[in-house]
Amino acid sequence: MNYTYLFVNLALLLLPVLLFSIRQLDFTNNSKFIILAVLINVFAFSIPTEFLTQLRVIVFNPPYLSGMTLWQLPIEELLFSFILPLSGLAIYLFLNYRFPDNSHDKYSLALSNIMLGVCIAMLYFGHQKLYTLFTFSILLVFILYIEYVNKIRFMYRFYRAFLVTLIPFYIVYSVIVNLPVIQYNSVETLRFNQFNIPFETPFYFMAMLLLTVYLFEFFKLRSRR
Repeated sequence: MNYTYLFVNLALLLLPVLLFSIRQLDFTNNSKFIILAVLINVFAFSIPTEFLTQLRVIVFNPPYLSGMTLWQLPIEELLFSFILPLSGLAIYLFLNYRFPDNSHDKYSLALSNIMLGVCIAMLYFGHQKLYTLFTFSILLVFILYIEYVNKIRFMYRFYRAFLVTLIPFYIVYSVIVNLPVIQYNSVETLRFNQFNIPFETPFYFMAMLLLTVYLFEFFKLRSRR
């Protein structure tokens, strides 16, 4: 048994633990919304991840894994799918606390429309590639729903948090793809990598974090009614 991927997860977990220790983030009262949002995200994204794993689009290397599995996925991958959005949500709440002004949200729709254009363009050029197809289809649906159907306004704050979360994202992902804990079938990607990380992967994470933040805001709003 090897615990490399597990140790990476535990190292990343220090970030949300540190941020949620800040009293003003009120983790105690928000914990049920936070945990529920992240758990639903884990379940939702375990489905496409498992499908991509079964098709050998994503390959987990046993020498770096403990050997424990759930839903036919390494337990470490499910932990990673929990801890990474949890870290992003912690950053989201921290930035909201430190910079509460949301006046720039009026620009978020324009940015979302640009992102929709990016999704459509990537689907046009990469619709035959499974990782590209899954990633940008999911992100396209989420952005369309949140901007044009959903009534809760948080997208400016989401984009701000996402950009900051890319720092730990690239640090951690650079480790796990270069060891390599995870490998991607280049035939099913756009073959445009950064630090050996497929171009699609940050957008896959964007969809994960977007779902998590939306669910958190949704549950929090419903609790006030």
